[in-house]
Amino acid sequence: MLRFRWFEAPFIQSFKPHNSPIRAQMGSYSTTSSSAQNSPKLVFRQLFEKESSTYTYLLADASHPQKPALLIDPVDKTADRDLALVKELGLKLIYAINTHVHADHITGSGLIKVRATPGHTLGCVTYVTGDGPNQPQPRMAFTGDALLIRGCGRTDFQGGSSDKLYDSVHSQIFTLPKDTLLYPAHDYKGFTVSSVGEEMLYNPRLSKDKETFKNIMQNLNLSYPKMMDVAVPANMVCGLQETKSEAC
Repeated sequence: MLRFRWFEAPFIQSFKPHNSPIRAQMGSYSTTSSSAQNSPKLVFRQLFEKESSTYTYLLADASHPQKPALLIDPVDKTADRDLALVKELGLKLIYAINTHVHADHITGSGLIKVRATPGHTLGCVTYVTGDGPNQPQPRMAFTGDALLIRGCGRTDFQGGSSDKLYDSVHSQIFTLPKDTLLYPAHDYKGFTVSSVGEEMLYNPRLSKDKETFKNIMQNLNLSYPKMMDVAVPANMVCGLQETKSEAC
């Protein structure tokens, strides 16, 4: 059974899908060469939405009769594409989960009408596959905006804190095995996957000491996210603004 743990700054908790476990090993994906990708049990797809440079991840258990599946960080504009892929692969979508309340696009979890988990912000989360003998090896971590490939998410809005982000990454992500594969929510340079060991060595921000990191983050001088005023309120209600009175 594939198990996920979710890490939320500054605490660590466990996450297990209720009633419908997704049992799996890593499936094939052409952009990585890891041996964990060779097992037929896990269907794994990395999808891309170009306007916000967002990655959506599809995982499913191909060995289960119902082929249960989950989507991580779906986007409203590509919901039809993602659902079509789910159908083509013969999967049953059980969960849609978000790594955080996005400020650069509207989530597709409401449109897909399955369970969402809001979380680089005060409630940012990272989903990590389990470490048991039947789990994918190397392990996989879906880091949202907390840890990007050779970068990290900004910390100047939505309750962000460079101090907390540094501690979260170093205590919750950099303590994972060094061969753990890292899949971020976005990439703007064409990268698709990294590893804990790579980012510990080469991340230009988080490989530094905390005070240097905080100074870097305080001097980024980034512009205001162009979709923030629309995306954040919408994502607080799973992307369905007309149903604000309903909980996600």
